[in-house]
Amino acid sequence: MKTIEKAGPEHTQEILTLAMEKAEKYKTAFVLASSSGRCAKMAAELKVSTGFSQNIVVVTTAATAASHGINRLDDALRSALQQQGLLFVTAAHALSAAERAFSSRHHGISPLEIMAETLRTFGQGTKVCFECSVMALDAGVIPYSVPIVAAAGSGGGLDTAMLITPSYSSTILDTQIHEFFIKPWDPRRP
Repeated sequence: MKTIEKAGPEHTQEILTLAMEKAEKYKTAFVLASSSGRCAKMAAELKVSTGFSQNIVVVTTAATAASHGINRLDDALRSALQQQGLLFVTAAHALSAAERAFSSRHHGISPLEIMAETLRTFGQGTKVCFECSVMALDAGVIPYSVPIVAAAGSGGGLDTAMLITPSYSSTILDTQIHEFFIKPWDPRRP
């Protein structure tokens, strides 16, 4: 496993290159987190320049009550990237969505939030890779019981990549992280 010193978006191009090389090597899908579409656009450009032949699945955030129904990913960009062959999943976060409604109202913490916090001890990117992989499987855009490459970060870019076999949300504890390809040595957000 390679480490980078600190979490942050400045590693995005390096992470994309490494993750897509690994997905090509393993002949498997590449799942990446991209809320605004910036990382997805970079992946599409790299796909063309390298001849990447595997599926690229972009997991975006769902519109939230805080954003009053507005999704951060521009519809025109999504459409353009879909025409280039990228697949999209937009869904509620697997590790927090409905659970957060209860913990916010009743001032407690749920089992899924504990799981998310535990994954964050390895870095925010680890938690997001795990979560986006589960969301992609739930959406049916990656095959069941097959390792995939996932990349995510700590906000605004990528800083973590791994090989993971996700399970469905209903069997989330069966998800397996097999290998970190790269992650921050210091997992705290910059």
